[in-house]
Amino acid sequence: MTPIDLFQTASYNMLRSKARTVLTIVAIFIGAMTITLTNGIGTGIKSYLNRQIGNLGATNVMSIQLTSSSSSGLGSAGSAPAVYNPSQRAVATASTDPHDGGSMQLLISAKDIGTIQAMPNISSVEPERAISPDYISGTGGKFQLSLQQQFGATTSDMLAGKGVDNGSSENQVTVPVSYVASLGYSNNQAIVGKLAAIGVTNAQGNQSVVTATVTGVQQKALLGSSSVYANTSLANQLYKIQSTGLPASAASAYTTVDAIFPASLTPAQVSTLKRDLKAKGFTGQTIKDHEDTVFMAINAVIIVFDVFGAIALLAASFGIINTLFMSVQERTKEIGLTKALGMSPRRIFTLFSIEAILIGFWGSALGTAFAALLGQAVDTIAAKGFLKDFPGLTLLTFPLTTITFVIVGIMLIAFVAGTLPALRASRKDPIEALRYE
Repeated sequence: MTPIDLFQTASYNMLRSKARTVLTIVAIFIGAMTITLTNGIGTGIKSYLNRQIGNLGATNVMSIQLTSSSSSGLGSAGSAPAVYNPSQRAVATASTDPHDGGSMQLLISAKDIGTIQAMPNISSVEPERAISPDYISGTGGKFQLSLQQQFGATTSDMLAGKGVDNGSSENQVTVPVSYVASLGYSNNQAIVGKLAAIGVTNAQGNQSVVTATVTGVQQKALLGSSSVYANTSLANQLYKIQSTGLPASAASAYTTVDAIFPASLTPAQVSTLKRDLKAKGFTGQTIKDHEDTVFMAINAVIIVFDVFGAIALLAASFGIINTLFMSVQERTKEIGLTKALGMSPRRIFTLFSIEAILIGFWGSALGTAFAALLGQAVDTIAAKGFLKDFPGLTLLTFPLTTITFVIVGIMLIAFVAGTLPALRASRKDPIEALRYE
């Protein structure tokens, strides 16, 4: 028998007991659909978060704080207070825990910034300044805003224009798409290149107005979507005005600095940089660290749902074993006859193995195809419904590699499940098989 003959015979034999085969395929169908849907959700959310991660900052920026010698709350009875160090200052930070009075965060000094700046693979260091402007205005009225300094090159989705340039001496901002109409512009492109006025009040209560050029409009995103982003020039000017009237020690009180490192650094080199910082008493975190934390939670949920799919596949595996065992039992004389006519045990084993693989293929192919169609329908409904405020978010994404992996994986499971019945068929004695009633 040629390979084509074996395939055609296995296809015919698979359909000899249609009801039994269909029920087994349905079990595989359910497992394949469940696994494809859960992985599709995971892929869609991860893809969206990866595209939007630029709203939290550039990937080659590390937020650095001094490692506190005590993480306990103020007045905590859990541990003794930290020993006073006259070279260090600390501020109390609020806690969301009603039973916790807060915690102490050490302030980074100019000497600390110099230490960080001198470390290998650190390109530049900028303090994170808490900037609290009063309003932003365009040709319309005045509106409240949350303003953040853009560290490094932005990777945000831009609907128009581009991100701010930290190397420019010109004051620049990017605004969320929700601000365009409010600031008096008819479309996203119309606001690009125009001036926006930002009001800021100093410690003495005097308000000043600073103008900045709008360089781009940000896509509405899940993360960081409501912030106006300023370049270094504008952030420095606003902070200088805001700090007027404060003691010099208060104006230079930073709990966090952002260090920019070459984007070409490998993960191993970034880890080495973190260890070097830790050795000098600092703790560094990148956007990737926050991303990994989020993805860990997503992966945990996916694994839970995949377990349900795996249970369905386990049940389907027993269905394949039962289907093929029954097939061997029903075709005992036929197997004996084919062996008597010269078919080798290996060919008989291959015949039943192909039958098992075909059952796995049809169950997985139909299951993944149905999942993909269902995913498209859900995405269409969601885009017009509860996800309409998050353009660009595709809830279910089915890469060809994922679908291929599911189909091939299930076919492999089917082959393994069919091994025992196939071995039994290949080892039958032709004389005894021909005598079988």
